Amino acid sequence: MAVITKRFSLSTSGDCDIIDITDRVQSVLSPSNIKAGIINISIAGSTAAITTCEYEPGLVKDLKTFFNKYIPKNHNYEHNNAWGDGNGHAHISSSLVGPSKSFPFFDKKINLGTWQQIILIDFDSRSRKREVIVQIVGE
Repeated sequence: MAVITKRFSLSTSGDCDIIDITDRVQSVLSPSNIKAGIINISIAGSTAAITTCEYEPGLVKDLKTFFNKYIPKNHNYEHNNAWGDGNGHAHISSSLVGPSKSFPFFDKKINLGTWQQIILIDFDSRSRKREVIVQIVGE
């Protein structure tokens, strides 16, 4: 069994910035010598998350509206009181969504639905440079 670990970086604007990373992840998988297995995508950091959705403007807006409504920035979070960094909402949001997702792949193609893309959501209250870790496991 082979394991390949690659990384790529990207800049985000924070404030629930949602970025489609499907093509970047696929571009890590395609040149590998592994034809079938599992691919794991993980974000380093505690204020961003990885998930999937149909990446289209309406749903992107709906996701932002949802997080702003149910986990608002202006709430009195104990994290903000302790650290004064104003990103308590980002930690909670990323904890609920999660830092990673895994998918099977066949013939060097990630097994996603027709309208399913892999997205990174940066919940932090400022722009950031994020590192995405892609781990490919298979034969």
